[in-house]
Amino acid sequence: MPTPEFVLELRRHIGTAPLWLSGVTAVVLRERRNSSDGGVLEVLLVRRADNGAWTPVTGIIDPGEEPAVAAAREVLEESGVVATATRLASVSVTEEVVYDNGDRSQYLDLTFRFTWASGDPHPADGENTEARWFAVGNLPPMSERMRARLDSALAERGEATFRV
Repeated sequence: MPTPEFVLELRRHIGTAPLWLSGVTAVVLRERRNSSDGGVLEVLLVRRADNGAWTPVTGIIDPGEEPAVAAAREVLEESGVVATATRLASVSVTEEVVYDNGDRSQYLDLTFRFTWASGDPHPADGENTEARWFAVGNLPPMSERMRARLDSALAERGEATFRV
């Protein structure tokens, strides 16, 4: 998986020590119209190349980048889909992640709800092996943490969720 250049530069100085990073999760939604029931709400999911898990699109915010812009960039880079952020859905902190090379990171995750604008999903940058739409009522298995991010974006309320 491609690692941002600024992270590689930090790693040259700190090695595999824990690194605190800001990340985004983009929950992209669209309504697919059909003649039988009027429409089905669908969510864009990608299957990660590193562990095979289905997740919404996730990524690291570049230094100085606006979080919603970062999330839209990640959606386009990873799935070839253009989407528009409609609201911040949740703010959370991940567990520490230990990568195969021993690097350790922990993320402040900002999850955004997005609306699909255009494009057919495909694994666009090598970080994923699949990218496709799933009906919200027929989702593949996913981790509890990813499901919580998805649920926060699916909720029909304006305020973001967070833990205290």
